[in-house]
Amino acid sequence: MRILGLDLGSKTLGVAISDELGWTAQGVETIKINEENRDFNIKRLSEIMDEFSVEKVVLGMPKNMNGTIGPRAEASQNFAEVLKKKFDVPVILWDERLTTMAAERMLISADVSRKKRKQVIDKMAAVMILQSYLDSLSN
Repeated sequence: MRILGLDLGSKTLGVAISDELGWTAQGVETIKINEENRDFNIKRLSEIMDEFSVEKVVLGMPKNMNGTIGPRAEASQNFAEVLKKKFDVPVILWDERLTTMAAERMLISADVSRKKRKQVIDKMAAVMILQSYLDSLSN
């Protein structure tokens, strides 16, 4: 069973996919979106879900550091509903506090240029979200 990992931003959607055994997460791409206009590029997301025969989605939910739900977490909750209605698959909201910062640190330590980091940061955050979820299943 393949699981899709998503990191929702206001302008991009980071996408990662699990291997067939559900052990590792790999980055797929960063999809351009326009959250303000509710344009989530569902067409491209649908193509990815079909290509990998996705059966479950793990969507990052950026809670505040104190565990409360802020505007970004609400955006994730709303997007989760869109995904459930469109694709009829389970959508897991996964606490993603600090994943984008961790992805940024990892890319900096790998000496990736600022321009290149900007292009891949959301995809890397999606990998970290999905890998965290996959790791929790084996514990």
